[in-house]
Amino acid sequence: DTGAQAALVVVPFYMNPSHKEIYEHFDKLNALKFPIILYNIPQCSGVHMKWWTTEGLAQLENVIGVKDSSGDMPYLMALFEKIKGKVSILCGHDEIGMPALAAGADGLILASANLIPEIWQDIYNSVQKGDLERARRLQAAIQKLVRIVVRTNANQAVKEGLNMMGIRVGDSRRPIMPGGACAREDVEELRSELEKLDKIKPQKIKFELNGKSIESDYPVIDKTPPVIKNFVMKVGEGFAGPPIFEVAHIDLLIGIKDGPVGIAFHSAKSRVICDRPKTLLVPTVTIRTKRQVENVYEHATSGINLAIEESETFNLTHSLTLFDSFLKMKPPINADERGC
Repeated sequence: DTGAQAALVVVPFYMNPSHKEIYEHFDKLNALKFPIILYNIPQCSGVHMKWWTTEGLAQLENVIGVKDSSGDMPYLMALFEKIKGKVSILCGHDEIGMPALAAGADGLILASANLIPEIWQDIYNSVQKGDLERARRLQAAIQKLVRIVVRTNANQAVKEGLNMMGIRVGDSRRPIMPGGACAREDVEELRSELEKLDKIKPQKIKFELNGKSIESDYPVIDKTPPVIKNFVMKVGEGFAGPPIFEVAHIDLLIGIKDGPVGIAFHSAKSRVICDRPKTLLVPTVTIRTKRQVENVYEHATSGINLAIEESETFNLTHSLTLFDSFLKMKPPINADERGC
């Protein structure tokens, strides 16, 4: 009644049905006389259809195709052997899109196609023309991006990418949340890959301090303001790793010399780990063991200094020297010494 031409129907989930029960489920749907595309996505449903179950279902009158998002190439190869030409075989796993097409898939239904549709069209057309080398190069160029999308909750990852591209789609519905399955560091990696593919441009940010103004290419999220000023004290926070067992939890303060951040430097000069810009490392818990001393004052310190060096890629270090004070508060250390 609403104009739909077919239904993409996932394998029944939660109850972990047997393969006979899966068949019975789709057999009942077949009686509705409405075109059905079987949807195999075991990473979400918890059930991976066997090829022989799919082969049997392909004989049903109203089954017109199968979308496989498992990423299981042997399963796809069995489908090409058994049902190629009887129903459409569609690959739904972004990381194997090109090899699936080259092996015989009729098409692709992919989350990342919301971000890079023209590249997937190019891959498809290249395979159809027999230019497998071009298709291979294109897949390699997008492999990191599609890996991020596939493995960090495709819904939120795609929405994060579209928001960066200026297409305002908001966030996923609960229980999916920003910073959850698609963690903040994943979003930054996604941003970097979209920049490489020229889907977004590094944004020009202007820093204003003490009458000076510096414009810099700067890695930004879509919420970053075009002008950053009022540097009495700026507060930031970053997380790395899954919830509960964080790899790192970093608090960051930046401020002018005669403000609260500058005062903190005068009272803790021994912990300055970089001179330009001046950088102060402050653990948020008491350091008790040799392992913790090594993690914070060797490994964490090296990582922070490396980040400062790498910031030169974005001409950011020059901007920070305007402040000449840069306070990082480094992560809590678990009592069982899992480390930073």
